[in-house]
Parts: sequence; C-alpha cells; structure tokens
Amino acid sequence: MPEFEWRDGVATTITVNGKSLEAVCYGPSPDQAPTIVLLHEGLGCVALWREFPKKLVEATGFGVFAWSRGGYGQSDTVDLPRPLDYMTREAVHVLPGVLDTIGFKHGILVGHSDGASIAAIYAGSVEDHRVRGLVLMAPHFFTEEGGLKSIAEAKEAYETGDLRFRLAKYHKDVDNAFRGWNDAWLDPGFKSWNIAEAIDYLRIPVLAIQGADDQYGTLAQIEEIENRIYSPVDVEILADCKHSPFLEQPEKTLAAISEFCARLERIETAEVEIA
Repeated sequence: MPEFEWRDGVATTITVNGKSLEAVCYGPSPDQAPTIVLLHEGLGCVALWREFPKKLVEATGFGVFAWSRGGYGQSDTVDLPRPLDYMTREAVHVLPGVLDTIGFKHGILVGHSDGASIAAIYAGSVEDHRVRGLVLMAPHFFTEEGGLKSIAEAKEAYETGDLRFRLAKYHKDVDNAFRGWNDAWLDPGFKSWNIAEAIDYLRIPVLAIQGADDQYGTLAQIEEIENRIYSPVDVEILADCKHSPFLEQPEKTLAAISEFCARLERIETAEVEIA
C-alpha cells in the first residue's frame, strides 16, 4: 500500500476494506503534531463539517483529519439496508484501517452524533494506546422516543419537503446516505439498540458536549456517561443549542475542545518529564 500523503487542505481519498472514502487533512501531519480525527453524524460528510476542521487547527495546533464514511459524501456507497449494528461495525472493522492508513500516531477522536457513538465504541472495545482522549458531541448510547420521533419527522421532510434536495448537494448518492441512516433508526428492531456498555471500558479522558435543546437526544445520554465512566470526564451543556454544537455554538465548542486538548498535552509533557 502506498504511503498516505498528508496535504493540508487538499481533497483526497483513502481506500479501506476495498472502498474508496473521500478525505481531507488540515494542519500538521501526524509525525509533526497530535492528530484530531473527526467522525461525522448520521447524515454528515467531509463538506458538512464546514469550517470547523480549519478552526480546530487554529485553536489547538493539532492536525485534523476528516473523512466521509461509506455511503456518504463522495465516498463509495454501501449495501442497503444497513445492519442495525452498523456503528459497531464501523468502529471495529473500518476505523482501525482509517487510522492505520493515515499514519495516526497519537491524538484524539472527535465524534458527532453517530460519529460520537462510533468513537466511544472504538475506545471501549479496541485497544489502541494512540488514542489519548475522546470528544463526544451529542452522542447516542441508546434510543429515546423523542429522538425516534425527530428521525421520523426527518423522513417526512425527506419524502415530501426539501430535505432531499438540500442533502443532494453533499452526497453523490443521497438516497444511499439518507436511507442507510433513517431506515436503520426507524427499524422496529432498533428500539432495543444500546451500546452504553462501551462506556464501562473507557480508560481515557472524555469531553462530552451537548446542546440543551438537542432534538435527537436528552441529557440522559450525557448522564449515562457520568454514571458509568471510570476515567475523567468533562461535560459542557450548551444553552441555545440543538443537535450540532460545532455549528450552533462554535466559539464555546472550540473553546471547550481546545482546553481539553491543551490539558491532554500538559499531561503528556508531564509524563515525559517524569520518565
């Protein structure tokens, strides 16, 4: 496999498990600084992070890597219907290949919504000492009636409103992207989905961020982290914010993440000095 070329701000692709995945890098490469790896939400992709990756580089000095999972953005499509454990499969069978392909050395995983769940599953089930911390924005650990209601409303907006048109700007196969997410969450079998056990196995610091008005999940998701976790956890509940803290409260979100990264770096430096 050819060595991955880290080129600041240049759109590229990586191949994992035979699928071509769109990707982009910002800031210093993994051999020059810690790396933030971004995991997008259930309807997200590289483009829908907007200016957030660049702002993360400016705020932290870390490199940032973002990619579109299979079925999203300009990445290869996936077979539908998605299996109901698709987030666990992404964490266990895809994310390790992504990290190895980009030459990830050490840093943090920053996930949003589905991406936060995938990050938590990975850190709780895959032994990877390169991952020093997690930032979980609007994570899901179990289903809630209110969240499922909002997902059903999204289906209605997709089928009868302009949501399909708006999403088609970002996904080359918009039906593959939307149905892969929506059909899985609205499957009757998904009501029993619960990955909270992953929290029990986390042994690295966690920053949990959620909007106080998140339409897809209540603060019970954050309380689950606080009640089960053994490692240090910081919590930021943002007022006047729904499901996307990095878009709706960008300054507060960036401040929380940059302080979290700085603290991890101080810990790393102290450990080196002690040794």
